[in-house]
Amino acid sequence: MALKPTIYKFRISLSDTNRDLYDSTQLTVAQHPSETVPRMMARVLAFCVKWQPDLALTKGLSTTEEPDLWVKSLDDQIQLWVDLGEPSLDRIKKACRLAKKVDVFSFNSKSDVWWEQSKNKAHQYNANIYRFDWNSLEALSEVVERSMDLSVMITGESLFVDSDKGSFEIALTTLQSND
Repeated sequence: MALKPTIYKFRISLSDTNRDLYDSTQLTVAQHPSETVPRMMARVLAFCVKWQPDLALTKGLSTTEEPDLWVKSLDDQIQLWVDLGEPSLDRIKKACRLAKKVDVFSFNSKSDVWWEQSKNKAHQYNANIYRFDWNSLEALSEVVERSMDLSVMITGESLFVDSDKGSFEIALTTLQSND
């Protein structure tokens, strides 16, 4: 019998001073059985960084044909494709072909190695590539509960995340920008 996803519910108060955006949202996240908590939290943080009214979580790890997050137009065109992790250059190329805008959020301990191997060829693709600080993301992941209130403030290249369990600063480094 297949394992079922674990459901997390987040109530997020979002302040993005970079975009002069202040809003609140509720986010229900299905954590795939093979997904780690840090990866799930990277999805939540990427959702906050790229937040807009039509942004949606996809099936994620359940299907390789979709990104982790996306915005689709009314005529089903992909406006924004957001991948997490360290995708292959072929996947980034495919995403750039399918979507008007592509963002990649790298987040784990292998991120530096992946970027060193990819950066010389990644510039040929119209993708924005970012990296969350792994140690901070891991610390945040240790306090995650199935239902949480989060306050997320984005300013400069930092995300300040507050919860009942603590406060965390997560650095967001821009590795490649095409905006």
